[in-house]
Amino acid sequence: MTDHQSHAMDDNEIGALLGTGGTGVIAFADEDEPYAIPISYGYDDDAEAFYIRCGFAPDSEKRRFVDDGVTASLVITDDTGTWRSVIARGQLTEISEPAIEGGAAQSIRRMNIPYVTIHETPATAMEFELYRLDPESVTGRKEQP
Repeated sequence: MTDHQSHAMDDNEIGALLGTGGTGVIAFADEDEPYAIPISYGYDDDAEAFYIRCGFAPDSEKRRFVDDGVTASLVITDDTGTWRSVIARGQLTEISEPAIEGGAAQSIRRMNIPYVTIHETPATAMEFELYRLDPESVTGRKEQP
């Protein structure tokens, strides 16, 4: 059996894992109650910001946790080959469509945000909102023998 340990990733390795987007898990807390959900994200390396699209059904429990200004932790993992992970922690800011212009709009267009329907509620009955996560910290770890 080979002994594997985790090591810190440098900024280039973190950027390579994040790419322009993908999927991950975002976690919130309401006092002592945690809440984590799988999400699709886009990543803008130039702005060092994540973009997250959330869908809310009329009776969504998620609405209690996701709000403008809330602090969240976003976890992105990759276990194809060797295991790697990135954790970004920071504040979510809701972005309205009229506010998306110029460089931000171009950044969002070039991102790879996979849209996966995981809800039982039809999309026409859901409310979708776009959030930006401006990380206070971004750390990465990778497996090495």
